Amino acid sequence: MIKLQSSDGTTFEVERSVAIQSVLIKNLLEDLGESESPIPLPNVTAKVLEKIIEYCKYHMDDPPFLVDEYDETPKRSDDIIPWDEKFITVDQELLFEILLASNYMDIKPLLDLGCKTVANMIRNKSAEEIRKMFNIVDDFSEEERAQIKKENEWAEAH
Repeated sequence: MIKLQSSDGTTFEVERSVAIQSVLIKNLLEDLGESESPIPLPNVTAKVLEKIIEYCKYHMDDPPFLVDEYDETPKRSDDIIPWDEKFITVDQELLFEILLASNYMDIKPLLDLGCKTVANMIRNKSAEEIRKMFNIVDDFSEEERAQIKKENEWAEAH
């Protein structure tokens, strides 16, 4: 069993097959070996780590996630399996904490799931709707807004 310690001091014991879905943890274990001491995860709270462990337990028998850096085919965001869709249906704050933690822990399939979820949230929304959804302040002047619109006219045609 591998011990993981969240930023708020909570320790979780998980099977090695669950823990090594994180490339960060896999590399740490390969470099330093296993130990009785917990692996500290200073950027991940207990609430988020618990969700990540739930995800990794469900997906521990999945084939390894292969990254093709030269694959330029557009990524889909409508191919989320039902379990993942239910798992990632969380409040916006937790969603973004999961995104940050999955990036930090290097769990590519979970990071992709979070990104697909955000992509689906903003699909067919105007810039104003997106700003409102994510509480983003519009601090552009009218001149800046006109310049941006002019520079991106090509995108409006699609």
